[in-house]
Amino acid sequence: MNILVINCGSSSIKAEVINTNTKNRLLNMQVERIGEAPTLSISTLSKEVECPDKEYDKVLDFAFKQLSEHLSTIELHGIGHRVVHGGSYFDRATKINDEVIAKIEALNDLAPLHNPINIKGIQLAQRYFKDYIHVAVFDTAFHHTLPNRAKTYAIPQALSKKHQIRRYGFHGTSHAYVSRTAADFLKTELNELRLITCHLGNGCSITAVEYGRSIETSMGMTPLEGLVMGTRSGDIDPGMISYLETKEGFTIKELDNLLNRESGLKGISGVSDMRDIIDRSTDGDDNARLALQVFTHRVRKYIGAYAAIMGGVDAIVFTGGIGENSSVIRHRASQRLDYLGAVINEDKNHDARLSEASNVVDFSMNHSRVKLLAVKTDEQYSIARQTAKLVAEKNKVNTVPPIPIAISGRHMHITKETLEQLFGAGYQLTEKKPLSQPGQFAANEQVTIVGPKNTLERVRILGPCRSKNQIEISRTDEFFLGIDVPVRESGKTENTPGCKVIGPKGEIMLEEGVICAWRHIHMTPEDAEIFGVEDRDIVEVEISQGNRGLTFGNVLIRVSPKYKLEMHIDTDEGNAAELSGGAVGALRSTDGAAKLKRKRID
Repeated sequence: MNILVINCGSSSIKAEVINTNTKNRLLNMQVERIGEAPTLSISTLSKEVECPDKEYDKVLDFAFKQLSEHLSTIELHGIGHRVVHGGSYFDRATKINDEVIAKIEALNDLAPLHNPINIKGIQLAQRYFKDYIHVAVFDTAFHHTLPNRAKTYAIPQALSKKHQIRRYGFHGTSHAYVSRTAADFLKTELNELRLITCHLGNGCSITAVEYGRSIETSMGMTPLEGLVMGTRSGDIDPGMISYLETKEGFTIKELDNLLNRESGLKGISGVSDMRDIIDRSTDGDDNARLALQVFTHRVRKYIGAYAAIMGGVDAIVFTGGIGENSSVIRHRASQRLDYLGAVINEDKNHDARLSEASNVVDFSMNHSRVKLLAVKTDEQYSIARQTAKLVAEKNKVNTVPPIPIAISGRHMHITKETLEQLFGAGYQLTEKKPLSQPGQFAANEQVTIVGPKNTLERVRILGPCRSKNQIEISRTDEFFLGIDVPVRESGKTENTPGCKVIGPKGEIMLEEGVICAWRHIHMTPEDAEIFGVEDRDIVEVEISQGNRGLTFGNVLIRVSPKYKLEMHIDTDEGNAAELSGGAVGALRSTDGAAKLKRKRID
């Protein structure tokens, strides 16, 4: 499928036609230096063309006119647009209509340098290429899985809600793409890995990807937070704002310009290009040396923090213009990570060269427990692929049945060994009643869970016995017990907290195993075919039966011949929708058709 990908920036316009089956680039167009002396280049022309005007709207119109003429011999199937900020509205690629444009426009205050320009590109492209489906792909979408603890700023929450102030994260298309690419290279399912992905370019961000989900990222409400960047300051003491306002008389607009365009590497060294900084540092420029040290110090600090948040890491991935191409930065950022189990191979790092044919390089030692990888990102291809998926669904309409919903109270899955420790040697679980999933049952046996703060009594055991212990509780239970519990897929108990468990014949201190279960849907392969989903897709489910109708996002699909169709949520989630027995949900539809709105963990 041939997809035109359009990326409108504040001073540049980029467009590519990509065949999503072969990854071949059929046409490339770039416009640089808009506002100064804009020039246009197209891969089908032998030389650059000067734009007749430097004002953005006129340059954009000129560029699209040239683009449409050069596309006359290429069969297009759809058009994908990069949009920087999707706010809380968009957690995946979305077909563009008037409502979508209005929502993107409503976010202009959160991304004043990007979203208005993105909208201009969309609306003009709709006029020039009106016969095609247009799709918006959002930089923020991948980070919609950030937990509240990671996305909440410690300011009065009334202000946060009123003005949509929270951490959104950016570069999500790149972080998602390199995470999947790294997992494929490591021949491991993404849901089995803890990754730290470092997108280092003129703009920089780091993301903690835990089992396929973004759970922390360095950029926040805007792309200014986090790492030191080309011209952005990254993290600063907020008190600096009022201090500079007092001492220098800066206006808010001047401070915004200072932190976004005159700070970062440029502020320290005078130049923003890392290649120039490395050259100057070699020649003895102290400011360039300081910029290099500050930049890599911040990268290494975030890597350590994110490893701590995930309780470890399996691979650290470097991508973006700097991350892919600078062996010096990879060397400095990877130093002193031995404590994590990440040991750099200096020869491999020095010799690493990324290309389309070789898009991943492992530059860690063979014995390194944590792999160090350089991965070539391809945001344009990722946008094209996501667009192609929605284009392919144009005429696809599924008649999908409702999904039964089960509310799971707190419970414990137990090993045979632990059962005997708590109930006595040779003890067997006795069935109280069967559960909806074949072969599973609620047992008569109950235990007491002891946390640092309080105790939960009469916690039921579910049978049969499993290969590892697991206790599933709600957020309410978490705070009642006084422990810090992550949201996890069943079975993913590594680096989770433990607790004391008391039975009638003994007690045991679990080292790990307490989770809040990731809401999920059990399906058979036949169900998955009907719904048009695959194992490990993430979907939305709309609930309308309760007194408080709502839509649950970030719902995991689990497919197995052993399952029966049913969605599982915990008591807090059931109470939020005021659900009672017999509740059902529906996969959320798009464009008025009863078809699935979904995204993959990729």
